[in-house]
Amino acid sequence: MPTASVTNPTRHNWSLVNSPASFAQNGLHAGRWTVIGLAIAFFSMPLVLGLFSSTHIPWTVRNVVLRELSIWAFAALLMFIVRRKERLGWESVGLQRPAIGNTALWVLITMVGAALSIAIAFAFIRLLNLPIGSSDSAKYELLPTWVLAMTIGRAGFVEEFFYRGYAIERLQLLTHNRFWSATVPLLFFSVFHYRQGWAGIIIALLTGAVLTYVYSTRRNLWVTIIAHFLADFIPNIVVPLFTSN
Repeated sequence: MPTASVTNPTRHNWSLVNSPASFAQNGLHAGRWTVIGLAIAFFSMPLVLGLFSSTHIPWTVRNVVLRELSIWAFAALLMFIVRRKERLGWESVGLQRPAIGNTALWVLITMVGAALSIAIAFAFIRLLNLPIGSSDSAKYELLPTWVLAMTIGRAGFVEEFFYRGYAIERLQLLTHNRFWSATVPLLFFSVFHYRQGWAGIIIALLTGAVLTYVYSTRRNLWVTIIAHFLADFIPNIVVPLFTSN
């Protein structure tokens, strides 16, 4: 485990440059776009996934790819809002250029924390005798590996960008409350895993809490993006490749 002497060269307190006062210089125009940005961050991905599921669109490679591209389009729109409408830098969502060594260290620490949180989650799930998995689980097994990898990559980047990088930073800027700016996105992140049942919500809540804590203390979104990606990629892609035979 790291000691207190571990430095964080990747952490940038962007509020020193883009403080509420300087942010307010953009006027109500920027404020409105921030509200729109938060709506995109909280609701666009559940909306796309929900529509895809509720309308019973055929589960084909083309349709799944189109679904993923639709979510990426919302992410691109949010990036446009950050840069062109709010007129803020990438550091305002934790996407500044990272220090590779420090980032790798914290990815490892985050993975350990995520593994512990998953173990605790499964203990609760067994205690409550909750079913594990979702109706979509079998469908994902029918997808080619590259499409599944595309889905995992989207989840790692877009979910962290939406629920950590953008939502936490903007809510803290608007409310000046660190607790609620971290808690509200975490609750949205957890509840929107409802397709996986209560077990999925519990897992998302505990692993999301680790990711939220790491981002809130390090302000380096690359750490949580990589950790989130690996947490999905290893069990869903790497392990089956070695155990399929």
